[in-house]
Amino acid sequence: MADNKRDRKPGGFKMVGNLSWFYILILVGMGYMLYSNQHASEPEKVEWGDVQSMIRSGDVAEIDFIRNDFKGEVKIRPERLAKYADKFQGGTPPRRAPHFYFLVSTKFDPEKSFEQLNAELTPVEQFKVVIRNEERIWMEILQMTLPLLILIVFWVLMFRGMNRGAGGPGGGGFNPFNTGRSTAREAEKGDVKITFKDVAGLYGAKEEVMEIVDFLKNPQKYTTLGGKIPKGALLVGPPGTGKTLLAKAVAGEANVPFFSISGSDFVEMFVGVGASRVRDLFRQAKEKAPCIVFIDEIDAVGRARAKNGGFSSNDERENTLNQLLTEMDGFGTNSGVIVLAATNRSDILDQALMRAGRFDRQIHVELPELKEREEIFKVHLRDIKLGEDFNVEFMAKHTPGFSGADIANVCNEAALTAARRDHKAVMQQDFLDAVDRIIGGLERKANTIMTPAEKRTTAYHEAGHALVGWLLPYADPVFKVSIIPRGNALGLTWSLPEERKNWSRSIMLDRMSVLIGGRVAEEILNGEPSTGALNDLERLTGMAYAMVQYYGMSEKVGALSFYDSTGARGYNLVKPYSEKTAELMDQEVKDLVKQVHDRTRSLIDQNKEGFMQLGALLLEKEVIFAEDIERILGPKAKPAVEDQFIQEDQAAETV
Repeated sequence: MADNKRDRKPGGFKMVGNLSWFYILILVGMGYMLYSNQHASEPEKVEWGDVQSMIRSGDVAEIDFIRNDFKGEVKIRPERLAKYADKFQGGTPPRRAPHFYFLVSTKFDPEKSFEQLNAELTPVEQFKVVIRNEERIWMEILQMTLPLLILIVFWVLMFRGMNRGAGGPGGGGFNPFNTGRSTAREAEKGDVKITFKDVAGLYGAKEEVMEIVDFLKNPQKYTTLGGKIPKGALLVGPPGTGKTLLAKAVAGEANVPFFSISGSDFVEMFVGVGASRVRDLFRQAKEKAPCIVFIDEIDAVGRARAKNGGFSSNDERENTLNQLLTEMDGFGTNSGVIVLAATNRSDILDQALMRAGRFDRQIHVELPELKEREEIFKVHLRDIKLGEDFNVEFMAKHTPGFSGADIANVCNEAALTAARRDHKAVMQQDFLDAVDRIIGGLERKANTIMTPAEKRTTAYHEAGHALVGWLLPYADPVFKVSIIPRGNALGLTWSLPEERKNWSRSIMLDRMSVLIGGRVAEEILNGEPSTGALNDLERLTGMAYAMVQYYGMSEKVGALSFYDSTGARGYNLVKPYSEKTAELMDQEVKDLVKQVHDRTRSLIDQNKEGFMQLGALLLEKEVIFAEDIERILGPKAKPAVEDQFIQEDQAAETV
């Protein structure tokens, strides 16, 4: 790229860096010079009577009297300065004259007074007199205008920074109206190198967006049959599942200009800036059509508009949303401009934004399943030196519920763990330890934070979880139990959840029993509970209320659901049910939790010997595995025969 000639100095020196700092240094230097000029040689004030005494003592060399200020400045003879050391601050006289100054009234006659005093002295002791009117007009003007100049310069620098962030032509110059320009980052054809080969898994989502890519490449294939290109597609899914990566792959595959922007970039402190940026974004997109506009985290600007003007109302954000709605499907045409957007909060988006004609398709990007996780591992393992014992299928099975971002984090953490241990390659155990660290947190030394009594309680608490999870057929299979503290947890029970899409009441009851198993174990062991079951009780209560309020799994409440999938009910201050129904639901939740508690207590009592053996083994080894549990309790309990067939069919489909 050619250098800007205005940035070059004679001799080939090139100005680089942020010139704002240069301007700030100049302002600071000017301020320092003014301050130093005013304060570096500040004389001490004395009274007119003291000046007369100095004159009669023959100590004064010169008096400079400023008539229009009625002020006199006194210069002491150098050999007499030591005499007045006590009058100076710190005992040190100013570096240069004057040394003192005095003020007089408007009736003071300087010519007569100084002539009389000089007449009293010998010719050697007489002092020089200068009487003048001081012309300070330029200094006064500078003092009046300097603060205003400083404010103007800082204002210029502020807008320079804003325009530089906005991009586009004129971004580096001063233009306060440039704040309404779009801040979208534009990638020209061929700039995005990511393709669908770099996106592992996401089978259904990739098929949906591949059709959009094919339309951009071969529009005649669809238009000859009367088809129209979709105006927009909304990528919906949990965080870290690859929505942004999929959008980048679309840009790389389609080989068309690509504008990317975050929803929060439309939100600004100035009124009307958001709507202006939306207009400018679509203006640029129309000029480059066919092209793709990608809005990440669109919920920042597309949240449902408030139905009242009170709580939750934000006129500026709503104006920005209205402009976005108009640009996507208003009277104007946006032929060749496809809008891709991503969010993990589709439930709070405005219904007008979700309708066909704006976002014609909603593409769900879900958490990866077993085979997809295996493919994602292979993508992130390309640059990692693996040990001979590493098994990618084993790791995919041991990371259920992990998103693509989580798997990338596991691979990176495993490499760091292997480096800390001075391994030549990343071993299987390094990956397992990385998973443990991500799920539970950094391992801590138990001896430094737990007393022997607390360690014993923790061991039997985790033994309760493990026993209930092993003996109940619908509970997740227990993989490992540890009483080594990690993060905020004193102990952890790892299980490998089955990847179910539909949970029955029996499954939910079994999982609730596992959650309360630690609390019941403490009651059996110590006769009273402790605070260690806080997280378990929180999750248990949430599941119980979900069963009663959302899933209609209560006989007394009935097949009713008060779940709000649209998010619109959040603006209402009134519950969708009566107080009597609320009391009934609360009582049903309490009864349900008591039923689960009693069932779990009975299960542990019936297997008391195995429970005590598990707790003792945990105290001895601190970490036990499924093989140890099976040796004490026997094989893991399995569901009924018909459920087994269903699970086997599901497992066969995922292979």
